[in-house]
Amino acid sequence: MVCALAPAVLDAFADPEGRSMLAGGRIGLEKEALRVTAGGLVAGTAHPAALGSALTHPCITTDFSEALLELVTPALASSPEVLALLDDLHRFVYRRIGDERLWATSMPCVLRGGARIPLAHYGSSNAARMKTVYRRGLGNRYGRVMQIIAGVHFNYSVDDRLWPRLAGLPGAVVRAHGGADRRADQRAERRSGESSGADTQALRSEGYMGMVRNLQRLGWLVPYLFGASPAVCKSFVQDAATDLESFDASTFFYPYATSLRMGDIGYQNRQEEGTGMKACYDSLDAYIKSLTWAIETPCPRYEAIGVKRNGRYEQLNDHVLQIENEYYSSVRPKQVTDWMERPTLALRRRGVRYVELRSVDVNAYHPLGIDAEQMGFLRLFMLYCLLADGPRIDARERRAIDTNQVLAAHRGREPGLRLQAGDEAPMLRDWGLAVLDAMQPLAELLDAGSDGDYCRSLAAQRAKVLDPMRTPSARMLSEMRERGEGFAQFAGRLTDEHRQTFLAAPPAREREAWLRDLAATSLDRQRAIEAADDIDFDEFLRRYFAQSEAHPVELPAPVPI
Repeated sequence: MVCALAPAVLDAFADPEGRSMLAGGRIGLEKEALRVTAGGLVAGTAHPAALGSALTHPCITTDFSEALLELVTPALASSPEVLALLDDLHRFVYRRIGDERLWATSMPCVLRGGARIPLAHYGSSNAARMKTVYRRGLGNRYGRVMQIIAGVHFNYSVDDRLWPRLAGLPGAVVRAHGGADRRADQRAERRSGESSGADTQALRSEGYMGMVRNLQRLGWLVPYLFGASPAVCKSFVQDAATDLESFDASTFFYPYATSLRMGDIGYQNRQEEGTGMKACYDSLDAYIKSLTWAIETPCPRYEAIGVKRNGRYEQLNDHVLQIENEYYSSVRPKQVTDWMERPTLALRRRGVRYVELRSVDVNAYHPLGIDAEQMGFLRLFMLYCLLADGPRIDARERRAIDTNQVLAAHRGREPGLRLQAGDEAPMLRDWGLAVLDAMQPLAELLDAGSDGDYCRSLAAQRAKVLDPMRTPSARMLSEMRERGEGFAQFAGRLTDEHRQTFLAAPPAREREAWLRDLAATSLDRQRAIEAADDIDFDEFLRRYFAQSEAHPVELPAPVPI
């Protein structure tokens, strides 16, 4: 149920250099925020040109809708650096969206039907059109309302110096994620000094896939601790037969919910219902094969939609997945892609570069949607999941993982709630405390004691497990009751407060100039991409989907501006 870190692992990093390795690595954030009117309706305006091109800007883009803004930080060394940049991005944006606001919660505002939600538009190029068609396909398959739920994606990579030291340990990452023959080969390579870059890449990918598996089996802890969507506007719920309870005339909720976003009413995969789709995380190769199968396999349900109707593409294809990103998962192994390179091919060619944790709700109580304490815990949690044994997930455990996620999302604060763990049914409270206890030695190692940032963050999460009223979800419902607010009123009030925070002061002068330059450069690059198109859209798609591991995509990258 819980795996304590092997003493050999902790001992191997007890020296100053080892602690430096553990504390190293990089983190980045992708924070989504819905642009809304002063009255809380989804903004119908286009992505402001003053923010730059959503197609090519590295830090300011859009997700499903023109109104669903996405602020992206590069991978940086420390949480303060990341949060400082995210803060400046918000301040830059707010000075360019007039009277509109960035909605403060994951679940959206008052809705007037999916047809009023505008698809993201990226220009006239083939690459831009592909992004919009993909989103039209998502809307046709799952409905547009589900696609405007916002979240925070936490991207993490460890210090590459970790891998050689881990490879030399009995019972650590190599044992958990490789095989006996593989271990023998690696030991022989280390003795001969002939370990290749390919071997390091394989070890890194094996380690990250083990991390992914552990993040899935323990992932229910994230919505419990940080879930901030226990209630939702009634206009969001399309199912008249819902078992959600009425909080008031305008709001649905579950009394002990933590994160409706991560539950059955949020944007979870529907591919599994009648399509046979389930990603496999046994290894990187198995993961790639499962996604590739889905991208290449027609689905009768989506064939009924049609690919092109009256000359307009309704989806990229009628397969189980249009592209890899359609497969929703709470955690993903990732690799940086080249121009128009398919993500699965990037993973196969260069292995896993970082892991993306996608289960974090927008923190309604913080203007940035996440704070330093959360980031410290998530970094510690992901590192623990890397260093702990990460066995393969069989069919029984897969069902338990899915069940536990929904239980934690819908009923996480319920007294005595029990989850599934093999033949056991532990109480969420007991399992949660056991996980946090298992993380304690790692936190103390990182802090070089018991009074550092990691230990304090861990203590704050332990307090939430001991007292569910300390969780953000409980705090939200309690505050709504005390103030007589429905969800929309509560979220609107915090949205206005955050807006005032960001309008109180602009970004630093140097950061403002840098962001202005990025915006202008991104628009120039979009124009260059549009000018470089020399084939029609049908041929563009054919070439995109024809790329393979051996044959790069036949779509030359535009010359950088």
